Amino acid sequence: MLRKIIEINEEKCDGCGNCVPECHEGALQIIDGKARLISDLFCDGLGACIGFCPTGALQIVERVAEPYNEKLVMEKIVKGGANVIKAHLQHLKDHKEFELLTEAIDYLNDNKIPLPELDSKNEIHSSCASSKELVIENQTNDENYVVPSQLTQWPIQLHLVSPVAQYYRNTDFLLAADCCAFSYGNFHNDFIKGKSIAIACPKLDSNKQIYLDKLVVMLKESKLNSINVTIMQVPCCRGLAQLAIQARELSEEDVPIYVTTIGVNGEILETTEI
Repeated sequence: MLRKIIEINEEKCDGCGNCVPECHEGALQIIDGKARLISDLFCDGLGACIGFCPTGALQIVERVAEPYNEKLVMEKIVKGGANVIKAHLQHLKDHKEFELLTEAIDYLNDNKIPLPELDSKNEIHSSCASSKELVIENQTNDENYVVPSQLTQWPIQLHLVSPVAQYYRNTDFLLAADCCAFSYGNFHNDFIKGKSIAIACPKLDSNKQIYLDKLVVMLKESKLNSINVTIMQVPCCRGLAQLAIQARELSEEDVPIYVTTIGVNGEILETTEI
């Protein structure tokens, strides 16, 4: 598969080893006086090691490589102890690789390994919001207030929609995680109004390759003006934004992507362009 991965310029590498401890996945080793990428499986392609190379021998390239495997990485990570585990999880979080973070946390939970506390005030350390019980206060007592629907199409589930449907042509497209509309009270007016839409769950839905293929076709054939992704703050949700980014790269369409993160208490945490 084609993915981003570290490439080492052997002529520039002096074997100092500064990069090795910064690769928490264990993808780099010093062998015969040079830094070596020991396995495509372990390189996450995020480039945390690059800033620690004094000679500029490291760079990120896109090439055919074995798929990164978080489970295999975690089998190596846990052997390093609690500090290495924390460094790896923090590395994933800081790079907003929340889907991989979820896989790592699930691995720790499955193997009854204590979960370290990461540097965050909003992060929910669970594979999905349902894993953490919360009581949320009802924010309105007006039982007669009715919010009109802003839907302009049907169907809306990403498995069911046609990527070349007329209602997607030249529109601002909303790609919404399933839970968002239930969590944010004014979702129709603030997010759906004036947009075409598809909904999906990046954790529970099957065959995400179909999702990726459809998004690529939407971008290439329907000429979307923008993609607006709404996700929940839980780690598993970030995969939906990653799908949008991958689709843009594969389609080679220069379309802005805006990602809005909604908290489990129903507030907007942030909106960023990626």
